[in-house]
Amino acid sequence: MKSINCLSFVLIFLLDSCNSWSKPKITLDEFFNNTEFLSLTLAPNNDPWILIQTIYPRWDQNIFEYHLHLQSLNGTSKKLITRHTTDSLRPLWQDDWIAYSFEDQSKKVDDEEQQHFIQLYSTRTQQIFSLALGKEPIHAFTWSNKNTSLYFATQTSWSKESETEYKNEWNDAIEYREKERGDTIFRVNFEDFAQIRIEAVTNISLQVAELLCSPDGKTLVFSTVSRSRQIESINDYEIYSFDLTNHLSSSPVQLTNNQAIERNLKWFNDDSILFTVIAEGSIEGEYHDTQGRLYSISLVNGRIHRWADQFTGSVTGFALLDYGHRGVIILGQLNTEIQIYTQLSPTSPLIKRIGWNGTYEKLVTSSTDNISMIAFIHSSFDTPQEVYFVDIIEHLSVANIVTNENIIFTKRNLPKGTSYQWMNEEDGTEIEGVLLYPPDKFGQKNLPLLVLIHGGPYSASLNAFRTDWYNCAMMLATEGWLVLQPNYRGSTGLCYGDQFLHDVIHEFLSRPGKDILFGVDALIKDGIADPKKLAIDGYSYGGYLTNWLITQTTRFNVALTGAGGVENVVDWGTNDMPLSNFYFLGGFPWQIPSRYQEQAAIFQLDKVRTPTHIITGGNDIRVPVAHNYLFERALRSLDIPHKLIIFPNEGHDIGINPWHGKIKIREELKWLHKYGFICVWTCEETLISLGNS
Repeated sequence: MKSINCLSFVLIFLLDSCNSWSKPKITLDEFFNNTEFLSLTLAPNNDPWILIQTIYPRWDQNIFEYHLHLQSLNGTSKKLITRHTTDSLRPLWQDDWIAYSFEDQSKKVDDEEQQHFIQLYSTRTQQIFSLALGKEPIHAFTWSNKNTSLYFATQTSWSKESETEYKNEWNDAIEYREKERGDTIFRVNFEDFAQIRIEAVTNISLQVAELLCSPDGKTLVFSTVSRSRQIESINDYEIYSFDLTNHLSSSPVQLTNNQAIERNLKWFNDDSILFTVIAEGSIEGEYHDTQGRLYSISLVNGRIHRWADQFTGSVTGFALLDYGHRGVIILGQLNTEIQIYTQLSPTSPLIKRIGWNGTYEKLVTSSTDNISMIAFIHSSFDTPQEVYFVDIIEHLSVANIVTNENIIFTKRNLPKGTSYQWMNEEDGTEIEGVLLYPPDKFGQKNLPLLVLIHGGPYSASLNAFRTDWYNCAMMLATEGWLVLQPNYRGSTGLCYGDQFLHDVIHEFLSRPGKDILFGVDALIKDGIADPKKLAIDGYSYGGYLTNWLITQTTRFNVALTGAGGVENVVDWGTNDMPLSNFYFLGGFPWQIPSRYQEQAAIFQLDKVRTPTHIITGGNDIRVPVAHNYLFERALRSLDIPHKLIIFPNEGHDIGINPWHGKIKIREELKWLHKYGFICVWTCEETLISLGNS
């Protein structure tokens, strides 16, 4: 029997090898021609249709194009509703109407301001009607309980007279913060499209992030962000309600008063709201970041209950089963996978549902007659992202595929992935990450190693299939590199719970940096990585760590870094989320100046010997572009080989021009080819002594 099993294994291996050898490797052009799914919405009343929002690169126009289309659940029919060049809020489907926001840059108001619309698509007549809502951008919108009205929130407008008076006094000078305004929530009625009526409902001193109307039409619930949209004070982030039946009341009622940012609001059982807090503060006590959590709050008594409270990973999303009457479906990340769970109530057991290995995302439901249709996106190391659906939660493992948008990847010889564990030898903490092997080299030894560090830090590298300028491990592996994606201290979803996140406080570079270097040591000890061919790569917080680590060791032949900080005081003063600097470092710069210096690469850049490639968006305020100019000037002064590329008009997400992401990867691959196999300092430095680094 043993010999038969061995023979079967050999035959399977040979067949698999022959299959992969017959497929070409993915090209850079193919890598960037993927389809990204932005949102899913199932038809109401269990009609066999799904609304899919996607994004595509338009190379000939230097833009991304956003598509909204209807697709039958059997995959045989597809109807394009609209395509446009600006990102929009998630579409909302109620009965025969689909509502979506639209910014028409071709239409002006008084030849000064562009017009903002909500467009309505009739699934019955296939007509589109436009609701012109003014010059202020739409922050949030929701259906009322009727098909003839919507609620929406925009920044409170100045009167024409006030605006003229201000311009006459100040010309083009800017009073910093003085022009920041809160929001007005409006109701737009369109019983007759020829006579649209817009009326103000209430004002609030903050900006609206999400907006819901109760099923009975009597209550609005909304969450808020700061007027500047910068995360400076946690007090700006709360949930409010507004009684639509009390015509004497003009002020919303604050429902929450905690140290957390609430997101993903959904009505639950008529008198409660479900929401998530994902590594952005805590409902319980003083501010501290936790793994993703799911809560419900009663609008009757204000009590808050936590769901899945025994789950040690991170809740990443949820949806209702039968409008909440049968509880919720929860997306839960544990280690390197996101799987599906169900829970009937906060006190009921959490049940893991049997499905496929890999990562489930963007799960949605639609219910009628005690039946809940379920749709989701799934992917894994070797299975590209597509949309699937089931009509019974117990049938997850035999879900039906709806789309074939990324079928090209199934015809290519792809890298193969696996999880990998190692120990931080300094404090005994187990760390896990993802290894992606080059095509046809799975399980081989002595491979050139590239460490690809995810951003965040509250994020994680997963058993998932992603292809873009940020999630570039597949392209790097296709070029012959073994890619380690470490889930260092601070990463979400690891089975160690909240402490794994808290361990980065006060040591937000040095401690995760050691986790990463011990991972490199482990791969070398296991004979998997070639100690003479090491590279490091990271963007955003991954860029911070890349910049830091090349000051701690010269073992990396080459570094690729993007939007990474090197100095903490300027970072706190100029980025759009200074609360994170305060939290990670433990105070303001004047309170703990030594820590701001100790955890900054700029003060140790004289140790750098690694040729470094840098990229940044010219308009980045998440990690201000000044960091990159500072870093480049330092490397130039030290005579270290380097290159800085600026992508104009791009923010942190590099989402304006698709060529920018493609150029990023193209130039980084050139840099790897030029320097990746040349030891820049001493190839004898294979295993480091972290205590002296």
